[in-house]
Amino acid sequence: MINNITIYCASSRHSPEKYLSAARELADILIDQNIGLVYGGGAVGLMGCLADRFLERGGRVRGIIPEFMVKVEWAHPGVTDMLIVHNMAERKHRLMDDSDAIIALPGGTGTLEELIEVLALKRLGKFLKPVVMLNTDGFYDPLIAFFETMVQERFLRREHLDAYRLVNHPSEVMEAIRNTPLWSADAIDHAPV
Repeated sequence: MINNITIYCASSRHSPEKYLSAARELADILIDQNIGLVYGGGAVGLMGCLADRFLERGGRVRGIIPEFMVKVEWAHPGVTDMLIVHNMAERKHRLMDDSDAIIALPGGTGTLEELIEVLALKRLGKFLKPVVMLNTDGFYDPLIAFFETMVQERFLRREHLDAYRLVNHPSEVMEAIRNTPLWSADAIDHAPV
């Protein structure tokens, strides 16, 4: 059963409308299935858009934000379940632990860093939950091509690409999560190339 899903995404004030629209649509899908949002606690960009939609519709929202971001007033003021942590490493740890799956929406280096870390941990059998990338308007196509290059150059095994699912539309996210093959803690036995 899926109770909460962590979403990695941008906090840019300049997030294009196509990504904001997909974030709102995804939020509606999760709220309709009584799935709570766990996210980075921000008030703007895709982060703020998701939190706003959940709050507007009475959904469950948990923000996890480092104290230095609170000091510069990046925390969403409407999120009452806000866990303030010491640093970015603790935030990432809690974002992974406090949910049943992870979805990556478009974002910048922070989103990419979170996504790559969770995929690396999955390769090592230290994270076993589903990971889905929402590839709105082909946003993740260059990253997927780079992963293919890693396979071709023998830095990854082809089966390591099974650590995630890629979907193009919010309506495909829940099916991708539910149909993600079980991942084993024994994955570390196959981590080396």
